[in-house]
Amino acid sequence: MENSREDLFSCLPDEILGSIVSFLPNESALQTSLLSTRWRDLWNKALVRYGTIQDIIAHVSGILDHFDELDPLKHPHRLRFHFGDGNVLLAAIASSKKLLLDFSNGKKQLQRQQHGMQLKLNNENLTYQPFSSNFLVKSLYLKSVSFLTNDVVSSIVSNLQHLENLTIIECSGLESLCIEFQSKLVKLNIRDCLQLKSLHLRTSKLKSFRYRGMLPWIWPENHFNLVDALLDFRLGPCYINFIAEDFNTTLLTIKNSEILTLCEWNFKALIWPTISSIYGNFIFYNLKDLLWIGNYKDGRYSSDSLVSFLKLCPALEQLCVTIDRESYCCQNLNPCLDQVTKYEGLEHLKLIKFMGFTSKEDEISMAKDLIQLVKGKLPRIETSDGACLQCLCREESQRSMETENHLSIESKPFCEFLTEENGVDGSCAKHAHMEV
Repeated sequence: MENSREDLFSCLPDEILGSIVSFLPNESALQTSLLSTRWRDLWNKALVRYGTIQDIIAHVSGILDHFDELDPLKHPHRLRFHFGDGNVLLAAIASSKKLLLDFSNGKKQLQRQQHGMQLKLNNENLTYQPFSSNFLVKSLYLKSVSFLTNDVVSSIVSNLQHLENLTIIECSGLESLCIEFQSKLVKLNIRDCLQLKSLHLRTSKLKSFRYRGMLPWIWPENHFNLVDALLDFRLGPCYINFIAEDFNTTLLTIKNSEILTLCEWNFKALIWPTISSIYGNFIFYNLKDLLWIGNYKDGRYSSDSLVSFLKLCPALEQLCVTIDRESYCCQNLNPCLDQVTKYEGLEHLKLIKFMGFTSKEDEISMAKDLIQLVKGKLPRIETSDGACLQCLCREESQRSMETENHLSIESKPFCEFLTEENGVDGSCAKHAHMEV
């Protein structure tokens, strides 16, 4: 019976299948591509066109202009545009108002040529409006934009009045980037643009900033408070002479974050030198979910920097610690916040999750250090292999070294841990950045 049903669907013409899809919400309609190759082919149909680089805007405008929300399969959602000598643009639109512009199939030597890019939207002075209102782009994904195409991309972006989410990935040769959106842009994601040295942000409403790559010079010109900040600078700074003062404006934008990814070396080299003289007044009051990227030094991992940072995070609920042996490492920097008078312990911590550790002894050693910061009920502790560590003893009498406003880390109470098997109930949610 199943085979006959499959055959019936396979025999239906595109128009009827498109009509069926038109009765579904966009997200549900897109899921029909998982039913069979027959449905998948409908969504993957692509226009193939040829022209010059100047024709890109008109052709991208065309697939947006012909979008029909009531009949989403009436026209192809994908464009394969050949321009110049062997360069290709793959453009696609998807549900939830997403537009993808992918130039990665172009010539690699052109993509690596150094260039700068300025993405600017001025709602009061739109010089050119190529797009109709049939498809309002709210999320834009730019991949492998080169010096050859950055002017065209800038022209397209300058007219996306409803853009809220911008992703820029794998732009080889991109050295400077200026993003000027005074309107609706709330999410910015930049990944693997490894030559980027300068990032100028003129965005007053940005709430989410996710960056993976070498640390560039970041200039947030307008004040904004990030709720979600991923700062994965494990490759190190792009300048040899990068100093803590260069990071100060970025530090202010992440101070009120609720979700944060941070590398150990960022804290040791860029944050600690700034706050060491004012540590009593600088607290990450709102931070609830932290992903800490640590590194090995001289064949071992020290928890000193993490312990010091956690003293600045009184509201923390979930802590994930991952180890990257290749992560950039600072030498001769050992921050210590034992003098912090406002620290009263972690009262809300529910989960400690270790990732990337190759030694159970290292995990247990760090767990012993971290639980000394906990005030009240101990958190769940998950190891890199998915098991759990259960603390066997921590009586109130063993915490006698805790003073009214300060907990000594040098005088730790004795603790033993029991490793539980995998699959124990009650596991907390993953860190929001773990899948990024």
